[in-house]
Amino acid sequence: MPFQTYARERPADRRTFQVLLILTSLCHCIPALAQDAPTPSNDAASDRWAIRGQTTYTQQFQPPFHSPYQGPQSLSPAANGRETFDFTILAGFRPWDGGEIWLNPEIDQGFGVSNSFGVAGYVSGEAYKLGQTAPYYRMARAFFRQTIDLGGEDQTVDADLNQFAGTQTANRVVLTIGKLSVVDIFDTNKYAHDPRGDFLNWAILDVGTFDYAAEAWGTTYGASAEWYQDRYTLRAGVFDLSSEPNSAHVAIPLLHQTQFVTEVEERHVLWDQPGKLKFLYWLTRGNLGTYTDALALAALTGTTPSTGAVRNYRSKYGLALNLEQQLAPDLGMFAKVGWTQPDVEEDEFTDISESATIGLSMKGSRWSRPDDTVGLAAVVNQISHSGKLYLAAGGLGGIIGDGRLPKAGPEQILETFYSFAPVSFGKVTADYQFVNNPAYNRERGPVSVLALRLHAEF
Repeated sequence: MPFQTYARERPADRRTFQVLLILTSLCHCIPALAQDAPTPSNDAASDRWAIRGQTTYTQQFQPPFHSPYQGPQSLSPAANGRETFDFTILAGFRPWDGGEIWLNPEIDQGFGVSNSFGVAGYVSGEAYKLGQTAPYYRMARAFFRQTIDLGGEDQTVDADLNQFAGTQTANRVVLTIGKLSVVDIFDTNKYAHDPRGDFLNWAILDVGTFDYAAEAWGTTYGASAEWYQDRYTLRAGVFDLSSEPNSAHVAIPLLHQTQFVTEVEERHVLWDQPGKLKFLYWLTRGNLGTYTDALALAALTGTTPSTGAVRNYRSKYGLALNLEQQLAPDLGMFAKVGWTQPDVEEDEFTDISESATIGLSMKGSRWSRPDDTVGLAAVVNQISHSGKLYLAAGGLGGIIGDGRLPKAGPEQILETFYSFAPVSFGKVTADYQFVNNPAYNRERGPVSVLALRLHAEF
């Protein structure tokens, strides 16, 4: 994903509107399917349209830290602060019961600290792999969703961002197609998944090894199906990769470079408290290089290794477990572990081969602040042995690369936050992260990162 200013002309947005034309055509063929099955009941006459919005401002500050050297993709050792801002309109239309069309036009601005370089578990989920000083427009999401009820207990669905109020049955099928983020559907966790509301670190928000298909803003084109039955859910989806690793544009033609994702979710009650356990598998087929090939070519040519010089059409796969468990009505814990094919370069997310995360989230009910939240999480990230050799030889990963790596070690991150709700529609969050061995380098750091986040929904 490029880190330079993004061009004004955006063919990806033109493709979004082409997808919308396809979605519109679906409106003529899906109603018959939806009418054959029980459909969600709701007061639909007054709830066919929805206009909602959100805005988030995040200011991060990184004090100076120990650094005997730095490379082209290092976290800067000098004190620095950067901000990000986004404003999103979420417009929804319900063409029939169970069917939803959502458009999310958005204005973005700002940068991550060190332009989103220097830590594999990067410190801000609100910062993308690019930055721009002036505000710019993009269509963040544009998708169609169809829910087909299959019976079982009725469940109430509250109105939310990209979600209509109504009811649905416990057993159901949900189909989604369009422009969206893979992690809108897969690898979700109620305690650690939303950079606008809970944690900020990439490897805490999502399993650090989940190299999910995306362009520079974390979204792509694709389709998914979810089947909810009793205490289980099976999900599967196919999504488009970016045109090359870390690119701002998705591949052309669509699904030429592809990722298949599947997930099994189990819901349970433990100690009289609800919980979920998810098993995720993903398989990517695209133009990717390996660390071993890059090192071999560099040895032959006397150059710095680059995975970009040895890319071929190949596979990459990974596995992950994701647990969320309520411990009390106001207290929950989560844990995530992931592994991915060790020698293949990072494609869309970040340079992590193994990751383990654990954390707690507590509501402020115990001190009469039920809308406040406090969170604490720790994550340990590793890169493969061949990845360490590649970085030590001066190779650059997706977002890391100190130019050398004489002493490698696990990247260890601790994050805590307090989210204060002064009003019903807005929250102010103070966040602190401690990073040991940034980019797996024992000779740099440790690093502290402080953040202030302002978020409002309407």
